This record gives sequence, structure tokens and C-alpha cells, in this order.
Amino acid sequence: MKKRIVVLGATGSIGESTMRVARALPEHLEIVGLSGKNNTIALQHLAREFPSAALCTGDEASSDALQAEFPNRVITHGEAGLERLASLPEADLVLIAIVGTAGLKPALSALTAGKDIAVASKEILVMAGEAVTLTARRMNRRVLPVDSEHNAIFQCLENRDPSTVKRLILTCSGGPFRQSSAVELASVTPDQALLHPTWSMGRKITIDSATLFNKGLEMIEAKWLFGIPMEKIDVVIHPQSIVHSMVELVDGSIIAQLSTTDMALPIQFALTYPKRIAGPCAPLDLATLGRLDFEAPRTDCFPAINLARRAGTAGGTLPAVLNAANESAVEAFLSGRISFPEIWEKVEAVMEKVPFIEHPTLDQLVAADSAARDIVGEK
Repeated sequence: MKKRIVVLGATGSIGESTMRVARALPEHLEIVGLSGKNNTIALQHLAREFPSAALCTGDEASSDALQAEFPNRVITHGEAGLERLASLPEADLVLIAIVGTAGLKPALSALTAGKDIAVASKEILVMAGEAVTLTARRMNRRVLPVDSEHNAIFQCLENRDPSTVKRLILTCSGGPFRQSSAVELASVTPDQALLHPTWSMGRKITIDSATLFNKGLEMIEAKWLFGIPMEKIDVVIHPQSIVHSMVELVDGSIIAQLSTTDMALPIQFALTYPKRIAGPCAPLDLATLGRLDFEAPRTDCFPAINLARRAGTAGGTLPAVLNAANESAVEAFLSGRISFPEIWEKVEAVMEKVPFIEHPTLDQLVAADSAARDIVGEK
């Protein structure tokens, strides 16, 4: 029986890789819903390719345009449209690949409607990990990781007794500046920061890879995905991005997941879980690769990991504040309003300014998110 999939964020980089998996496995996967906020042309092409898929666009005008071309389709728009798509009765799983926190409400809607979710947007669990995991538990649904690092840990932990796990080790390429001095970091330009050494990704996550905030956010996400406290989650630099993450067991063994740098593999594993199926990814040739290198992150020059550990340990509103401040600071850097090191400085300053709430409601999380963005935007 085919698994029926909704893809929120189908026109982005994760969405494109998801479509590649769907095309390779038509006997296993059926696309029943697609969203694309701004790229109406790409969504239009996908609509023709997947004729049974319901559609969601960013605004009413683009929705009306698609409805004129596809009069018999379910076509919605905006936040309400995303929630409707996430709740489609025919869907089995909703993959959420929307950048930022816009995927939070659709994620909760999908779980509440009895769907499993596959999460590519780490901000969802960073901002509201407790709400998402509690909802999944209440509805007896799965939250499946799509990020290569969390997907790797998920594979390493599969059917393993939690009492045997000593530590989760997230690997990190180190970005383009892993060997740069503090002086050199001060003069980094957006164009330089967007040149990731191993992955082709969207602009925001590429900057996060350069600052190591992506790894900090992943640490918080791992806490919620796997029920592991922050003090048992570590990061190691691995420039080749072949070992996607590791699990250290209490006897000293380390279990690692290795594969090529192709997002299609973790996406496929999440979509087809618990099956393993031959797909579009090329096998890994270790002899050709030759070597694997590892080193400790330089937290003195890249403080994002320590800031994230602090936020994840405290919990409450602090992870949402860290995430929102980082999103706004990245925007400011890309537009030339602040320097590269000021991304960390802005985030740390905002973490001090926004009032902390230990057990926030969803509305309080949204308010903390908004307050953090406002502070970063101040002159």
C-alpha cells in the first residue's frame, strides 16, 4: 500500500529533494498535498506532475490563479490553508519543510488530525518542542526527523534500550570559516558566508551553518526528539560531512551513520519508515573517500553552541527567543545592516532582554518570538 504524503514547502530545497524521492518511488509514495508560498510557477509545474495533490499558496491572488487552471482541485492559501493541507483526511504523513516557525501550527494540526509528521524545519521543535512532543504522544503519532544529523541518530537509536545510551554526538561540517580567526570573521561578507563547503541549502540555513547556530538549534531539537538532556548532547566538527551523527553507548561503543551528502537519503528514510527501500541515492565509496577527520568546535570564536546549550537547558521561552533573534539577525546580516560576529552578539543580548517564562503557553511562545524579533530590529 502506498504511503500518502503532504509536502509543506514543496518548492524549497528540501521540497525539491522530496520530489526526487517521490519520483523514484512511485510504487511506495503518493503525493496528496503540496504547498509553495511564493514560487507559484514551481508549484504550478508540480501540480501538473502530481494531478491528485491539493495545493496551498502564499496569498489569495496566486490561489485564484491556480484555481483557474485547476478548477477541480482543492486549492487554499495562507496560514489557514497550510493547516487545512496538514489535516487532509487522505494523508498518512505530513513533511514540514517550511523555513522558520511558520510550520508550527500546521505541525500541531497534522498531529491532532492523526497524521505522522516528518520535520525538516528545526525551528518547530526549538520553539515548541514540549507542545509538539506532548501532542504526538497524546495522539500516538510519530515525529520523524528529516535533518541528516537527527535522522542519523534516529537510525542509530532504532530499537535500542535508552538506558544504554551515554551521549548523542551531532556532527558538523564547521562551515566555510572553521579555521578563520576572530579578526577574519569580523570582515566576512554575506557572499562568503553563503559558500557552504559540502551542502547546497537555502540562504538562512547556510548562514546558520557558518555561525554554527544550526548545530545549536539541532542540539535543542535532539533534546525533544530523543528525550535526552542537553548535557548528554555534544557536537564534533567533521569537515567531510560523511558521518552524519553518532551515538555513544555506556560500554564505550560508538554507533555512526555514514552516507553521501545527499538529503534524499534522510528524506526517503523518514517517508518510508519503517521500511528500507532502494532509492535514488548513490552508495558511499569509503576507499575513494580515503579519510575522515574530526575536531572540537572552537566555541570561543563560535559561541552559538554555548548559547544554544544554555537556552535548551533552561527551556521555557528561551529557545524560542534564541531562535527568533537568530532568524532576525541573519536577515540583518544578509541585508548588510550588521556584521557577521554581531549575529551572535544580537542573539545573546536578546536572550538577556526578553522576560523568561518557564512553562509558557503557545500564545506566550509566540509573544516571546515576536519580542525577540522586535529587539533585533531596533536601531
